[in-house]
Amino acid sequence: MALPRQRVAIVTGAGSEHGIGFAAARLLSAAGMRVVVTSTTERIFDRVDELRASGGEAEGVVADLRQQSGVDAVVARAQTAYGSVDVLVNNAGMTSISDRDPGAAVARWHASLERNLTTTFLMIRAVVGGMQSAGYGRIVNVSSVSGPVAAYPGDVAYHAAKAGIVGLTRAVAIETASSGVVVNAVAPGWIDTASASDHERAMGAATPVGRSGSSEEVAHVIAFLAADGASYISGQLITVDGANSISEERGL
Repeated sequence: MALPRQRVAIVTGAGSEHGIGFAAARLLSAAGMRVVVTSTTERIFDRVDELRASGGEAEGVVADLRQQSGVDAVVARAQTAYGSVDVLVNNAGMTSISDRDPGAAVARWHASLERNLTTTFLMIRAVVGGMQSAGYGRIVNVSSVSGPVAAYPGDVAYHAAKAGIVGLTRAVAIETASSGVVVNAVAPGWIDTASASDHERAMGAATPVGRSGSSEEVAHVIAFLAADGASYISGQLITVDGANSISEERGL
C-alpha cells in the first residue's frame, strides 16, 4: 500500500524567530508537513536552517507579497520543490501604527491594506484553484482582535485591514465550500512577540488570564485548522485573546 503523500504548507511572514508565523511553521513541520516559509528579508534562511535541523523539509523565499511577482515566486518554489500546495497560512502583514499624524493618514491606509489584506488576497488567489482541483485545501488567515472583535484608538487603517481579512475569509469559504477547501481565520489578542511594546505587554497583563499570549498558543490553533481533521470548519474566526474581548464586552 502506498504511503500517504506528505502535505505541503506555505507559511508567510515567518521570518521572526519569536513570531506567530515561524511558530506555526515549526508545528506544521513537526506534524510531518513540508514547509515553504517566506519573509521580506534574508533572515528567513535562518528559520529554514532551524526547521531542517529539527528534521523537517523546508524551503525559504524572500518575497514582497504585495507584488504578484513575489507571490508567484513563492508558489513556484513550493511546486518545484514539493509538487503542490495543500495548506496556506497567511501571516504576512504589518503591526498597528499608533502615529496619528494626519499628514501620514493616507499613506498609512494604503500601506496597511497592502501589507495585511492585499497580501492575503493575492496568496489565496494563487493557490486556491489548485486546491479546488485537488479536492483538498486548508487556508488559515491571521487577522487580529483589532478590527473584527474590538477597536482601540490609534490606527483606523490596521483595524480596517484586519476586519477585511475576516470578510475575505468568509467570502472565499462560501465559494470553496463544496470542493474540499476550508478557509478560516484566527484573531490573536495581546501576544508577547519580540516586537511587542511595553504598553502591549502591560495590556496583556490586564487580561482575565493575567498575561499576554504566546506565539505558540496562536500557532496551535493555526495547526489545528490546517490539519486533515478540520474538514467541517470553514468561514470561522477563532479569537485567541485570553477572554479579553469578552471581559471588555461585559465591562469587567
